[in-house]
Amino acid sequence: MPDLPDLPCPIAPYVPHRQAMCLLERLVALDDGFLAAETRPGPDDPFATPRGIPGWVGLEWLAQAVAAWAGVEAARRGEAPAVGFLVGSRRYCCPVGHFALGRRVRVEVNLDFRADNGLAEFHGRVLASGGEPLAEGRLQVFEPHRRGASPA
Repeated sequence: MPDLPDLPCPIAPYVPHRQAMCLLERLVALDDGFLAAETRPGPDDPFATPRGIPGWVGLEWLAQAVAAWAGVEAARRGEAPAVGFLVGSRRYCCPVGHFALGRRVRVEVNLDFRADNGLAEFHGRVLASGGEPLAEGRLQVFEPHRRGASPA
């Protein structure tokens, strides 16, 4: 099993997103069913507006954290990150409306379950640098390459 880099480390090698669409910057914590990443969105972010980053982008941050978690699993098997699909979300709540530009946010995802057919559910949170919750929700994802795989 290949060694993984020390944390924190860049997130880009673990997600299938490229260049500006890789919205998260670095992995900061990792466990079997948990991943935490960080980003500091700036005015060059593809979703930046004069008011900041729209709150709905937090859902994409959560989805990319899930992709990174799956990408780390792939790296442990010696494989490249594979494309997965966000098939749904439940109870996404983002009372802030916009995330501030230039302020670091932490994105955390926890695996709730993963079925043999490639479906999985994660609970995710977006936190301010001081730990205050900014958004949270549940994501249902599908990894087509896991269909028919043996249980993890």
